[in-house]
Amino acid sequence: MKTKPDLSFWKLWNLSFGFFGVQIAYALQSANVSRIFTTIGADPHDLSYFWILPPLMGLIVQPIVGMMSDRTWNRFGRRLPYLIFGALIAVIVMCLLPNAGSFHFTISSAIIFGLVALMMLDTSINMAMQPFKMLVGDMVNEKQKGLAYSIQSFLCNAGSIVGYIFPFVLMWLGMKNVAPAGVVPDTVIWSFYLGAAILLICVIYSLIKVKEWPPQTYNEYNGVSENKDKKSAGVISLLKHAPSTFWTVGVVQFFCWFAFLFLWTYATNTVAYNAFNTPTVQTITGLEYDGHLYKGNYFIYNGSTILVEHGKEVNNILETATEPFTLTVAAIAVEKDGSLETNEATSYEISNPKDIRPVYKTVLNASTQQYNDAGNWLGLLFAVQAVGSVLWAVVLPRFRSRRFSYILSLLLGAAGFIMTAFITNQYLLFIAFILIGCAWAAMLAWPFTILTNSIKGGNIGGYLGLFNCTICIPQIVAALAGGWILHMLSTPGELAPEYMMMFVAGISLIIGAACVFLINEKKNEQPEETPALSEDL
Repeated sequence: MKTKPDLSFWKLWNLSFGFFGVQIAYALQSANVSRIFTTIGADPHDLSYFWILPPLMGLIVQPIVGMMSDRTWNRFGRRLPYLIFGALIAVIVMCLLPNAGSFHFTISSAIIFGLVALMMLDTSINMAMQPFKMLVGDMVNEKQKGLAYSIQSFLCNAGSIVGYIFPFVLMWLGMKNVAPAGVVPDTVIWSFYLGAAILLICVIYSLIKVKEWPPQTYNEYNGVSENKDKKSAGVISLLKHAPSTFWTVGVVQFFCWFAFLFLWTYATNTVAYNAFNTPTVQTITGLEYDGHLYKGNYFIYNGSTILVEHGKEVNNILETATEPFTLTVAAIAVEKDGSLETNEATSYEISNPKDIRPVYKTVLNASTQQYNDAGNWLGLLFAVQAVGSVLWAVVLPRFRSRRFSYILSLLLGAAGFIMTAFITNQYLLFIAFILIGCAWAAMLAWPFTILTNSIKGGNIGGYLGLFNCTICIPQIVAALAGGWILHMLSTPGELAPEYMMMFVAGISLIIGAACVFLINEKKNEQPEETPALSEDL
């Protein structure tokens, strides 16, 4: 096997530069998605459920992309075709997602639209992100991988900083940071537009600057013989022969990504409540009568008088009503020619009005100045996290023990999460997010360095695609568990204590740090490899 040549700093830089644009998109998603869903009317207890589809799609798509790119070669290269496709889809979706509240949908329809857009955005971002990790595995020798992934981590965090501060900067430049109830502010919408433009530029730069090795050269540098069986290694075969580090690093990954899903889901409302004193608003989620809970956008008295509209009491007739009446529950109610026209409506006979009881929930008022200021401030906090991550990424390679630096990073991050749960000063939150950035730097650098050092070239794409499952599965579990955990911590009718989810995330990172002791790095554990083949998409 020929030894891979040392690459100049700028060649290593070019291999990962597109990560800058991809990470801007990822940062905008991470910092603003919960804000967008809260703005269009989502229940805080349901926020985590909106994050299930993105990692679920990644769980399916990433292994396929990894293994397909191991068998791909055309005029654009081996990994780059997937970057192109993923980035173009991301650009389109980034222009649609922040407008979920601007198309005059009902709340439920706006949430469904936003959910589908989020699923597509996360999938396309991961499809565009994965090739850069694979390029390092393909073209960088073992000696330089630590530096290569550190550069990638730096560009990742630099892109994050830009994406995170966009809404804050646009507000500072005079753009409107508030909007009518249910509509996302212009600062967020235009941030996504700018992020999409930069992503497109970065993809074009990568296509110009990065030239992948042809199959023959690739196989020579990665110790793969073209005379070997050229059949694709399937998922079962790859998992059967996976190095032990694939599994042990995966355990650590589980608790890390579990924690960060809670950060992206609950940090906006945590900061808004703790540090910005955002006012709350009480809404009616339904009417309870005779053991049944009736839910809908509109509640109508005797077919003519609206009692409740989108959670807000319009008429207090029920407080004095004594006679039986007909309760109509409708998705849509429109006044026309002096009467009400309803859609998707069901009527119920109420014999004793005194027994009907409104069911309330208390949420943060997402249309207030305080809430939107908190949303922008969170972007600034995420930028501080990224700065902390960039600085810590420079320090990480200087530790003699990779294990010690990994554990220390995760423990610092755990401290940051726990601090975030209880700090009420918006400026002290900078310290907490710098510590969270230390964990993020290690999560970006060490898992892929450890894994790619333990396998040889031919199936790196397949393994990195499968390894993405250690990112997706914990997010799915966290999304499913988040609402349940929050319900356990909540008191019915009162504001959900979303800040406590930051504490739970901190505990998860502590467990992840303990699991680092399971990792025993061994080089080139994978005995058989499949050669790179010349094959069109």
